[in-house]
Amino acid sequence: MLEKKEKVLLKKAAAEVEKAKEFAKARNKRADIQCLKRKRLYEQQIEQLGNFQLRVHDQMIMLEGVKATTETVDALRTGAAALKAMQKATIYLYKNIDDVDKTMDEINEQTENMKQIQEALSTLLELQLILTRLLLLDELEAELEELEGAELEEQLLQPTTTAPAAPVQVPIGKQPARPIPQKRTAEEDELAALQAEMAL
Repeated sequence: MLEKKEKVLLKKAAAEVEKAKEFAKARNKRADIQCLKRKRLYEQQIEQLGNFQLRVHDQMIMLEGVKATTETVDALRTGAAALKAMQKATIYLYKNIDDVDKTMDEINEQTENMKQIQEALSTLLELQLILTRLLLLDELEAELEELEGAELEEQLLQPTTTAPAAPVQVPIGKQPARPIPQKRTAEEDELAALQAEMAL
C-alpha cells in the first residue's frame, strides 16, 4: 500500500513540474511558484512514506528473528525431552554401569573378530589370484611350445632341393672344361644334416 501511494505521489510531483514549466513559458510567475510548492509538499510526503516503509521493514525483520528464536527454543525443548527419555530408557535397560561396560566389551570383541575374518578372506583371495595367474602362465607356455614345435616340424618337412634349371645351350667351342661347383648356404647345410638324421 505504501509503495503504491509513493508511486502516485511521484506522478503528481512530476505533473506539477510539467505545469510549472508551462507557466514559466507563459510568464505566469505566481502559478509557477504554486506548482513548485505543491511539488515540494509531494516530495515531503514521499520522504515520509519512505520512512514508514523502513519502519515496516524493521518490524518484519524483528518478527522473523523472534519467530526463528521461538522455533529454536521449541526445538531445544523437544531435544531435551527426547534426551531425558533416552536416559531413562538406558537406566532401565542397564541397572548399573557394569552392564554398559560389559556390552561395550562384547561389541569390541565382535568388531575384532570381524577384522580378523576379513583379513583372512583377503589373504585367501590374494592366494587364489596368484594361483590363477600361475596356471594361466603355464597354459600359455605349453601353447607356445606347441606352436614352436609345429613351426619347426613344418620347416623340416619343406623340400630342400630346388627345381632344376633349364639347360643352357652353349656353343661347342666355348664350353668350359670343368663345371663350377655351387656353394651351399649354412641353412641348407643344417637342413641337409637334419634330414640325414631323420633318415637314420
